[in-house]
Amino acid sequence: MEISAVNRTDAAQPVTAVSVPSEIASQNREVVQAVKAVNGSEMFGQDEELAFQMDSSTKHLVVQIINRNTKEVISQVPPEYVLRMAQNLKSP
Repeated sequence: MEISAVNRTDAAQPVTAVSVPSEIASQNREVVQAVKAVNGSEMFGQDEELAFQMDSSTKHLVVQIINRNTKEVISQVPPEYVLRMAQNLKSP
């Protein structure tokens, strides 16, 4: 069996990290901690949890109450139809 050296000229380029201002990073950590506290308190019941997501098509923040077992969305703000209306307004 023959083993040859790795060609280092084809190495991948280094990835640059996206710089997030410390104030925004701090706020993000606070939001994550608050959501964890709400979910830990079972404010929405044992089987439901709070989740924040970014809608991929409209780039709007979506707040959801999700069933922990089935992952079904119980409630959502803004509702799906509002997100679709916003998406349609952007389309020519």
